[in-house]
Amino acid sequence: MDQVLRIVCLVALLGTGLWSCDQQLGKPAPKIQGTSVDARPGTKSPPPSNAAPRPEERVLVAFGDSLTAGLGVSPEEAYPARLQEKLQLSGYRYRVVNAGVSGETTAGGLRRVDWILKSKPDIVILELGANDGLRGLNLSQTRTNLEQIIQRLMAGGATVILAGMKLPPNYGAEYTRAFQSMYADVAKHYGIPFIPFFLEGVAAKAHLNQADGIHPTGAGYAVIVQNAWPILEPLLKK
Repeated sequence: MDQVLRIVCLVALLGTGLWSCDQQLGKPAPKIQGTSVDARPGTKSPPPSNAAPRPEERVLVAFGDSLTAGLGVSPEEAYPARLQEKLQLSGYRYRVVNAGVSGETTAGGLRRVDWILKSKPDIVILELGANDGLRGLNLSQTRTNLEQIIQRLMAGGATVILAGMKLPPNYGAEYTRAFQSMYADVAKHYGIPFIPFFLEGVAAKAHLNQADGIHPTGAGYAVIVQNAWPILEPLLKK
C-alpha cells in the first residue's frame, strides 16, 4: 500500500511539470557529451559524439528520454557511462553514445532516428514511451512510433534492444495494462531482445531515486546496468 501511495504522489508531482517525467523543478538539465539533454523534439541535434570511433571500436547507442540522459546526476553516474565502464571491464570494445533527451516522447524519438544512425550503431538500447504514457497519449500512436523507430534502426543495420516501462495504477487498469503489454508485444513481433521493465528493482525505492522520486541516483543506475547486462551480453562481440 505504501508503494502505491508513493507512486500516486509521484504522479501528482508530475502534474506540476506538464505531465512529463523529465521536468526537474527549477533545475536545468545537465550537459552530457555526445548528446543534448536540453534538446526538444524538432530542434537540431548535435553530432552523436565529438570523437570518432576507433576502427576496432563498435558503437552502442543508449536512445531514450531523461532516464537515459541521466537527469539530475553527473554524466559519470548515468547508465550509459556506467555501461561503458562495465563493457571495458568485461573486455568489450564498444563506445557508448548517450542519446538521451529530456522530455522525449516516441514522436520526438522518431524524428531523431536519422541522427542516431549517423553514428553507425551496432546496438541500440531503446528506452522511450514513458512520457507518452504519463501524458495519456493514444497507445496505438505510441506503438506505431516505436515500430517505425525499430524498423528504421534495423534497416540501418543496428540490433535493437527494447526496454519496457510501466505506469502508476491510477491511470486506470485498462490503460496501464495495455501500456505495459505494448512493449512485450512489439518486442515479440520484431523478434528483438527485451528488457521487461527498465526500472526493475529501482522504481519506488527511495534510496535508489532522487528527491523527485522519478529519476534514479547513481546507485539506481548501477542496478539498471546490472539488470540489462544478461540481455545485452549475448549480443556483444569481442
